[in-house]
Amino acid sequence: MTERERKERNSVHARRAVAYTVLTIISFLCLFWFYVLFINATRSNGELSRGFTAIPSTHLFENLNNLFHGSLPVLRGMLNSLIIASLSALLSTYFSTMTAYAIQVYDFKLKKFLFTFILAIMMIPTQVTALGFVQLVRNMKLLNSFIPLIVPTIAAPVTFFYMKQYMEANLPSALIEAARIDGAGELRTFNSIATPLMRPAIAVQAIFTFVSSWNNYFIPSLVLSSDNKKTLPILIAQLRAADWLKFDMGQVYAMIAFSIFPVIIVYLILSKNIVGGVTAGGVKE
Repeated sequence: MTERERKERNSVHARRAVAYTVLTIISFLCLFWFYVLFINATRSNGELSRGFTAIPSTHLFENLNNLFHGSLPVLRGMLNSLIIASLSALLSTYFSTMTAYAIQVYDFKLKKFLFTFILAIMMIPTQVTALGFVQLVRNMKLLNSFIPLIVPTIAAPVTFFYMKQYMEANLPSALIEAARIDGAGELRTFNSIATPLMRPAIAVQAIFTFVSSWNNYFIPSLVLSSDNKKTLPILIAQLRAADWLKFDMGQVYAMIAFSIFPVIIVYLILSKNIVGGVTAGGVKE
């Protein structure tokens, strides 16, 4: 091995060591707060008032028992959040992929204008349109319903933009033309060819949409009123806003920890599709 090769090898090892060190620190900072959350979920309200400790306590089942047998319908809230978040993720990713496919594959007038218009909608904050949205929902008599929280997720500009950028790099037009020549219909071409190629992008956006809908508090708090329709973020806010005589921080931490598990499960299920050479072996242009 020459001196130059030895220096390059040492340089690679040094960069790799620095990268691993930085990643380890970042991972620790990200996971530490989850550790704090689960530790606090095992402690009583009195123990929490005395300060933080890194050692788990023995009050986890007591906190969960008080939580599930309290005045708030926690399990019903969990089911409501699962329904809304799951359907939102499904509709958002599917129709955003379909919209991106139409703009990517077809040539028509106003194509560039529609793409720019959709991107412009991304700049509008949700809070700006909240009042008009609630008035529209009230006029349609859909208050205290899941429909206003699920159906609007079909129009997701951020998801559409991500899918469009992914298609430009990973959806060969030759595959679409070959499917058309073989007599496949447009819907079958989209579902059988385009969608499998987009699986990594769909998995990523499904996770993001699910987590965003799961954690959404603002719009559901304006639309939902009855306790049996409320989602977990609303119930957590109600638990934190309880009378100080009934306030139990142990229950709050237990409920937050309880609400995180579905998000972790969804991530573990979909994460295997995030990285992968799904388009390997595809037609190269």
